[in-house]
Amino acid sequence: MAYSVCRGITRTNAKNFYYAFLVLPKRKRESFCAVYAFMRRCDDIADDSALSIEERRYQLDVWLDALHRVQQGEPSDDPILLALTDTQRRFTIPAGLLDELAMGTAMDIEPVAEGMEDSVATASPVPGLMVQYQTFEELKVYCYRVASVVGLVCIHIFGYRDPAAESLAEECGLAFQLTNIIRDVKEDAAMGRVYLPQEDLAKFGLSAADLLDAPEPARVRPLLALEADRAREYYRSGEQLSSYISEDSQPALWVLVSIYRKLLEKIAQREYDVFSGKISLTVTEKLRILAKGFLQRIT
Repeated sequence: MAYSVCRGITRTNAKNFYYAFLVLPKRKRESFCAVYAFMRRCDDIADDSALSIEERRYQLDVWLDALHRVQQGEPSDDPILLALTDTQRRFTIPAGLLDELAMGTAMDIEPVAEGMEDSVATASPVPGLMVQYQTFEELKVYCYRVASVVGLVCIHIFGYRDPAAESLAEECGLAFQLTNIIRDVKEDAAMGRVYLPQEDLAKFGLSAADLLDAPEPARVRPLLALEADRAREYYRSGEQLSSYISEDSQPALWVLVSIYRKLLEKIAQREYDVFSGKISLTVTEKLRILAKGFLQRIT
């Protein structure tokens, strides 16, 4: 029953991941749903605008403490925690990785370091709009927490023996997160967050305020193209990772990488105009990729 609840959460919210999960054997598919449901709860707490920053931090601490207590054997009626701890035991997922998943989410509600605020006109519709990270290296730390750690959790469920898989999984996670950042520039700015590094904005003569509303696409295009090129480099690690994981999981990884890579290329085909509307793959496009994944599994 606990896994069923997690499956429902994943089916409703995981617009891309769920398609890859479908190609997995049932046991692994259920475990991925448990991990996703845990991440979803963390994200929901961090993004709850009805709560103050302090209340969100407190709720995340409470949620993580509840996980620790269940890991130590205390009873719980929370289906997500029940399924997650069962998954952790099944696939020997280090507890520290699950903690890092929550810590990554918490980075979105931590105070920005002094001096990193981007000057925004007082008439800005989003007071407090700021650049989260000064350099790409700083952005990579965030991406590691929210995406590379997910990759490390994933390969424990996929199954692997060679430690070389770990660095490849980390870089694959970076590719996914950079793709999300490019796609969600407008949406994130509306929430007061700019993940594109300050050094990159400055390189193209842009400020955080330029990312609000509907800026001239030609001004922002070179910046987003730069980040896309970085993501493409990391996608190559996703291709290499396949040979390091268990054979029954390789089609799922292929589906996941293919969906995200196609999303990035669709953004590029639209000349990085992510301001006119949110770009995503259609259900038909995803099903075509899924069908190829199922074909790989049976052959």
